[in-house]
Amino acid sequence: MERIVFQKLIEWKNSTDRKPLILNGARQVGKTWLLEQLGDKHFDKFAYLVCRKNQALKDVFSQDFDIDRILRALRALSGVDITPGDTLIVLDEVQDIPEAIESLKYFCENAPEYHIAVAGSLLGISLHKDVSYPVGKVDEINVYPLNFEEFLLAKGEVEAYKLIKDKDFSTTNLIHEKYVDLLRQYYYVGGMPEAVKVFIETDGLQAVRNVQKSILNGYEKDFSKHAPKDQVARIRLVWQTLPSQLFKENKKFIYGSLKQGARAKDFEIAIQWLVDAGLVYKVPLCKEVKLPLKVYEDPSAFKLFTLDLGLLGAMVGTEAKQVLIKNDIFSEYKGGITEQYVLEEMKSHGEENIFYHKADDGTRLEIDFMIQRDGKLLPIEVKAEGNVRANSLSNLLKQTPELHAFRYSMKPYIEQEQMTCYPLYAIQ
Repeated sequence: MERIVFQKLIEWKNSTDRKPLILNGARQVGKTWLLEQLGDKHFDKFAYLVCRKNQALKDVFSQDFDIDRILRALRALSGVDITPGDTLIVLDEVQDIPEAIESLKYFCENAPEYHIAVAGSLLGISLHKDVSYPVGKVDEINVYPLNFEEFLLAKGEVEAYKLIKDKDFSTTNLIHEKYVDLLRQYYYVGGMPEAVKVFIETDGLQAVRNVQKSILNGYEKDFSKHAPKDQVARIRLVWQTLPSQLFKENKKFIYGSLKQGARAKDFEIAIQWLVDAGLVYKVPLCKEVKLPLKVYEDPSAFKLFTLDLGLLGAMVGTEAKQVLIKNDIFSEYKGGITEQYVLEEMKSHGEENIFYHKADDGTRLEIDFMIQRDGKLLPIEVKAEGNVRANSLSNLLKQTPELHAFRYSMKPYIEQEQMTCYPLYAIQ
């Protein structure tokens, strides 16, 4: 299975100013597989050690940060003659040994010639909790579920992928319906590597759903095992009600939808835990259509999205025909799943500061997403199907003629005066 993010790992390996690597991402998105592929294909030797329930390894890092001593111990525990330049050292499930994360600072300062990478399914929790983070001493790469381009590659649709990559929209427009069919498949399967693998190998939709349910069960178990005991029930409540929040017309997160009388201060920690675990993406409100967007952020208003649209479908139990076949009876569901998809694509393409906008002046102006790109503000409108009437976006562009916007829909590519209209299968 080809992952586009793998190229970033190769670039890290070959970089002359390389630092120890932290691979971020939620459970089951393929971090371990990527590091194994890197070690097997691009290094002569591969020293792989799992930190979880490994007392011997814990003892190694609990003494001090003498890198020579640590390297001798890693050689002994891995059975690999670790040498600089040709060996990849991987510490997996590293969140179980916080001192190993802290040691990366000393690898950077005292042994930069060694290639060392760490990963962990709940690493984000550790990095925001009780670890002395090695600020400025590490490189970081984020791993997400497979995006639509990677899904095309997994299905063997290499030429279809290249057309999107090359922005050959005159050709993609000619085979628009093929792309729409592939996109609907992706809406159902999502991008969790195991789900994609099962779909490619068996074409079995129920088998895909079984994999997704298994992953969701694993996440629920993580809540009980790793979350603060006083937050488990709240984390579970936020997680389980996330679809109902996303599939309503107003997708702003409403605390009162969790339970009667719920307040922000009761659930802030629970939401942040899910964000740190990589299971939830938080998109805050931007109060003004002005740069820089961060200045106008309203942290009290936000939308919550989950990490994968296939898992989202499994959470609500949608049937394959509801996603794979064109129909109009699930308009609110499709609106929510399409925003989920667009957000995932933007995240996988490296967009970090993503906002939405809703005016509070009675004009009902609402923009699905807003980002800052190349020093310019970029409003983004998302449409689930081919109906692209958008009064909010049209009004905004009339008011601010210097703006250029993107619209994503099921229509083919077209360039307009103030707007580029991309098909949903070609998120830019």
